[in-house]
Amino acid sequence: MSEVSYALQRIAQGTGIIFAGTVISMFFGFLSRAVIARYFPTSEYGVVNLALTVLSIALVIATLGFGNSLPREVAFYREKESSKLDALISTALAIVPVSSLVLTVALILGSESIARFFNEERLAQALKIVALALPFSALIGTVISISRGFGRVREQVYFQNIIYPTAFLAFIVLGVLLNFSFTYVFLAYVLVQAVTFLALVFDVLKVGLFSFKISVDLKIGKGLIVFSIPLMLTGILGFVMTWADTLMLGYYKGSEVVGIYNAAVPIARLLPIFLNSAGFLYAPIASQLYAQGKLGELKRVYQILTKWVFLLTLPIFSVMFLFPEASINFFFGARYVSASRALQILSLGFMFHTFLGLNGMSLLVAGESSFIMIANLVSALFNVVLNASLIPVYGIEGAAIATATSYFLGNVLNSLRLYQKTKIHPFSWNYVKPLIISFILLGLIRSLNLKVPSIWHAVPVLVVFLGVYFFLILISRSIDKEDVELLLAIEKKLGIDLEIIKKILKKFV
Repeated sequence: MSEVSYALQRIAQGTGIIFAGTVISMFFGFLSRAVIARYFPTSEYGVVNLALTVLSIALVIATLGFGNSLPREVAFYREKESSKLDALISTALAIVPVSSLVLTVALILGSESIARFFNEERLAQALKIVALALPFSALIGTVISISRGFGRVREQVYFQNIIYPTAFLAFIVLGVLLNFSFTYVFLAYVLVQAVTFLALVFDVLKVGLFSFKISVDLKIGKGLIVFSIPLMLTGILGFVMTWADTLMLGYYKGSEVVGIYNAAVPIARLLPIFLNSAGFLYAPIASQLYAQGKLGELKRVYQILTKWVFLLTLPIFSVMFLFPEASINFFFGARYVSASRALQILSLGFMFHTFLGLNGMSLLVAGESSFIMIANLVSALFNVVLNASLIPVYGIEGAAIATATSYFLGNVLNSLRLYQKTKIHPFSWNYVKPLIISFILLGLIRSLNLKVPSIWHAVPVLVVFLGVYFFLILISRSIDKEDVELLLAIEKKLGIDLEIIKKILKKFV
């Protein structure tokens, strides 16, 4: 097996596990949101989204960009300077608690001002409570980022994808059954974060992954912070780009409109699920290839991986783009169907992000943290200007247009820089052909203007679409040898016989 196929196999194995964990996380996360949205008024559901958005921005600042830098840095230190790896880990674990406590105090003290900005009195009390979760969230993210650098997925799946969302849902359902007040939602959030952190620490110590030493190597700490700060700013800008629509809708239109819009947003964010799952192990594996100077192998891994992610994401995109009303009604109920056009627009933006692959993460592997920050700054500023221009006139559709357009701009900038720096791009001929086929088929179905009363009525249309689509992929010979090698590896790993599929593929490879 070639080095490219071996790398792809490792990523695929991790992707499968992360995808399963992400599906579980999203499923229970959706249930939690749906329970809150259905049980509380739309304005209070809007307050929940505003509070968690502000907390998310504070979390990016508190972790100083370590969430993105540590997987790459740990992988590099393991490859180049293994003797200093313990010092790197202990330094990161010493810095984050201090920064997160500072941000917690700042968030509590500034809660009244933030609430006045959004003209929402209930937000102040919500922020004072959820701010207490910040140190736990920051340390959870840091520990999991370190484990990623070791090429592990266990900590992410068990603790962030399973324990946290299931426990939060359980607490929310309990609160609803016992008719607790709205404040209980935020208390439950803090308690679940604390329990998740304690469980994670216990597990890491039990398996002996690394020790929790509280010491600082000033030289390593300085280098880590210098590399990470642009990523922290990138994270802030990323949240501005992602959440400017929610925040500015709250400013211009109020919490009730925010609640309606946030029926479309979490559905649209399903689209990068395979991309993010693949990216979990892509970073450390790509870092090792880059450190060894194997750019040709890295480019091939990027191209094959991007094609897989696109093919896996296409069915999800097709449902929400072709049948947005049915999608929203299925998850959130008829009260939120007015966000269907926003869902269509957002799905286009997130799908374009998927279509170009892991460009930002590849730039990070190449050490281009400063450019990532600049690209996100341009996109975020563009997003804010568009939101300010479009929301007062077009409401939630304007917010969706602003977000989708800024995603388009940011991904184009990152992809152009990645090609300039490494000559890496996703467009192999066997990727371009499926793209053309998908655009034509989606356009044809869209032109029929089909209306379905529920998501279940959309299933037959989707089955026919996918059947025709994959048949056209086969006859267009869009299958690569690495695809077949991965299939053989999966067959061996699972101990199943895929003889029929192999016979079909042999005729078209």
